Amino acid sequence: MSLGRALGVALVGLTGHLVEIEAHLAAQLPGLTLVGLPDAALSEARDRVRAAVTSSGLSWPTRRITVNLSPAALPKAGSGFDLGIAVATMVGAGACPEAELAARTVHLGELGLDGRVRPVRGVLPAVAAAVAAGCTRVVVAAADEAEAALVPGAQVVPATSLAEVLHGYGADVVLPDLPPAARAEPEAPGPAATGDLSDVIGQGAARHALEVAAAGGHHLLMTGPPGTGKTMLAARLPGLLPDLDDRDAVEVTAIHSIAGTFRPGDGLLRRPPFENPHHTATPASVIGGGSGLPRPGAASRAHLGVLFMDEAPEFAPQVMQTLRQPLEHGELVLHRAAGSARYPARFQLVMAANPCPCGNSVGKGLECTCTPLARRRYFSRLSGPLLDRVDLQVDVLPVTRVERSVGAGESTATVAGRVAEARHRAAHRLAGTGWRTNAEVPGRWLRGPGAPPDTRLVETAMDGGTLSLRGADRVLRVAWTLADLAGRRVPSVEDIGRAVALRTRGQAGT
Repeated sequence: MSLGRALGVALVGLTGHLVEIEAHLAAQLPGLTLVGLPDAALSEARDRVRAAVTSSGLSWPTRRITVNLSPAALPKAGSGFDLGIAVATMVGAGACPEAELAARTVHLGELGLDGRVRPVRGVLPAVAAAVAAGCTRVVVAAADEAEAALVPGAQVVPATSLAEVLHGYGADVVLPDLPPAARAEPEAPGPAATGDLSDVIGQGAARHALEVAAAGGHHLLMTGPPGTGKTMLAARLPGLLPDLDDRDAVEVTAIHSIAGTFRPGDGLLRRPPFENPHHTATPASVIGGGSGLPRPGAASRAHLGVLFMDEAPEFAPQVMQTLRQPLEHGELVLHRAAGSARYPARFQLVMAANPCPCGNSVGKGLECTCTPLARRRYFSRLSGPLLDRVDLQVDVLPVTRVERSVGAGESTATVAGRVAEARHRAAHRLAGTGWRTNAEVPGRWLRGPGAPPDTRLVETAMDGGTLSLRGADRVLRVAWTLADLAGRRVPSVEDIGRAVALRTRGQAGT
């Protein structure tokens, strides 16, 4: 009887759990059994590991091999355990004298049939979890070295082949000469440029609403006919947001690492992400899903950034309703038969919508071909509970000849400067509370001792049924943002009035 050990990491959402990989070799009928709640991809490791070992020039043990992934009650998913299983098996077979070193090293990598070590998703959060658990030595695929090296305190050992890893543990094996194509993996395409705010002609009210949204982290709905610049405005919102700090950058990068959209060569993601799903997207693609443990969707990939839903009424109602939980709590808890996963999803929701199916119901609506019933049905796809969570709702009307003659407006850099100053004032006021933007402030604080002295406009709107209690709180949040942009210590009556207008699709002055 022989026993070999190695370490791996199991990810449940963004949380990594250290997994001890034990390989028990007994003098019984040859075979390989995996225990410890492996998923389908992990169960297939039996064939990959056997082929990789023989391709590395070593003999596969002709004994009964039982591989246990402990803790056994924790679900294990993915092919990232291949390398650890191979190392533990060969240590148990006596091929690796440095058994103690292997037992305290974390191994993350998929094995090819030719013995090469392939990259896997989620290396950044997995390495971070290993370092937090006190295991600083991590073996990863060479293509994942740059991503793993982003974790402070990690001793990263890159590997191109299983033979190279086993040789490091003292195995008598000849290192293969892999072709250059086997040493590098193609990177995902980088994000597209978002453009400059000066590209948008006119639309003073919408530009002002965009600035308010960026300054306070508010959600935004823009309604107007086609061709008025709604999509252009939404795409330029990320450029107004400040860079992510170190903690936020690690969290956002970890999400994109799990989703497979991270480019390690670019380092940590410092800019707020921008996600723009198509209106045919399914609920699983937006909030996350998949077989086994769910993976992050567009809502989580937009964490601390912007989730843009263009042609929002065209999305399936189930998709829009799934956004209510993250809008309220800033996170998604996805439950599946294999377990549950928790992903952060504190994004800014930006929706663009036409006023009717044909899009021409603007002004007198003389060119609109839709019936009144069709108009009501179209916009009613955005439910009341969802719209009640949207702070800013503005009309984006066609650009007039006067606005075209004025030319380009302020640039992204100019507006971003004002946004940064407003966020600095909000952060100073909210220091020590755990909140960083006005959109995160709860109602009890808004109605507390520091509330604006005159809120009669809000109370009148509530009495008239225009605002719900949640809507009143959101109006006060927007009023605080307007005060921060103007440099006032407390929102004025004018700020509250403009906040009510922005909330109720009134005319918002610039």
